Amino acid sequence: MRFKLILSSVKPGITDDIVDAAKAAGATGATIIPARGTGIREAKSFFGLSLEAQTDIIMFLVEEHCVEVILGVIQKAGEFHKPGTGIAFVLPVEHVVGLESQMEKFKEEVRGSYF
Repeated sequence: MRFKLILSSVKPGITDDIVDAAKAAGATGATIIPARGTGIREAKSFFGLSLEAQTDIIMFLVEEHCVEVILGVIQKAGEFHKPGTGIAFVLPVEHVVGLESQMEKFKEEVRGSYF
């Protein structure tokens, strides 16, 4: 079984919408990491303190054949066609450990799709 990692950086207010849409499209779960970031514009400051935009990093470990569908719903749910709403990209995954409890479910899904 081959996996890919979808990473998405979004504003915290839309994180739940993106996770819900991705799960409905086949993602089995997500990891959400609060973060700070800056874009092409310099961070604003207030009395000398830098005000950086809050963001969430959402990670989805998905089976390779699900990537395009899940990436599409992430883009739609996040309204990425609007400037400054977020980005998503995919990275290859070489090895995975810790999914043994889910592997039986994956095998059943694969078998079920052929019959």
